[in-house]
Amino acid sequence: MNAIAHPTPDGATIATPADPDIKERARRREQEIAAQARRAQRREAVAALVLKAVPPVLGFALFVLAWHGIATMIPAIPTPQATWNAAVPLFADPFYRNGPNDQGIGWNVLASLARVAAGFGLAALVGIPAGFLIGRFAFLNAMTAPVISLLRPVSPLAWLPIGLLLFKAANPAAIWAIFICSIWPMVINTAVGVTRVPQDYLNVARVLDLSEWKVFTRVLFPAVLPYMLTGVRLSIGTAWLVIVAAEMLTGGTGIGFWLWDEWNNLKVEHIVIAIFVIGIIGLLLEHALLALARRFSYGTN
Repeated sequence: MNAIAHPTPDGATIATPADPDIKERARRREQEIAAQARRAQRREAVAALVLKAVPPVLGFALFVLAWHGIATMIPAIPTPQATWNAAVPLFADPFYRNGPNDQGIGWNVLASLARVAAGFGLAALVGIPAGFLIGRFAFLNAMTAPVISLLRPVSPLAWLPIGLLLFKAANPAAIWAIFICSIWPMVINTAVGVTRVPQDYLNVARVLDLSEWKVFTRVLFPAVLPYMLTGVRLSIGTAWLVIVAAEMLTGGTGIGFWLWDEWNNLKVEHIVIAIFVIGIIGLLLEHALLALARRFSYGTN
């Protein structure tokens, strides 16, 4: 075998093999090691995906199985297959209109979302600034604390008759109920966030002689934003719960009215479908606001 002499720092020489077969074997060995590493990474990725996907799928499968068992024992409850068969034509044309009292489920969902957006938006416009003021000024906090403690536990539907009395119409009364149920989490969480801002921040702002507006925009708002978004997330979940019940009581359009109307028509499959639709939309709203909260969470950036 041919060898090549290489000088060392102390003047000696060493011989290294110059056989091209040895270099080729070394190169193949490196490629094999790299391929094994890539295969290991793929196996780990697949295993992580399986561990993440299997539990929810298994849980939903057990839920459907239990549902089927209950429906078998209680014939009044539709089976999963019967519910699916009813859902296919229902969602084939969700936006049909056959008059004001006969509309597709899509229009009813949009009507409910519009009411939630209106009531929730009004609550944000009032509740978030009120929360900042209550948290910022101790006297205002002490003054409003008993009122909030008294009104917050009241069921939002208890306010619905007041809305009907004030507005003389079902739609603004439902928005009023959404407003009432949405405002408290935003007020309370925003106020708590303001009170938890370190006093050192406010002392520095006072030393710098910052105006109240700059204290709000430069100090309070960035620190309070995670608390505020938590209040927003809680409020949207409560608002979506309440709108269904409010629409069942007031009638008109909306997913709650549609559910109650299907009960009057004895279409139990449609009632089950409405329950799933309500749950899915609530889940989507929750995840959308969680994503928004993570996006604006300074602690994770």
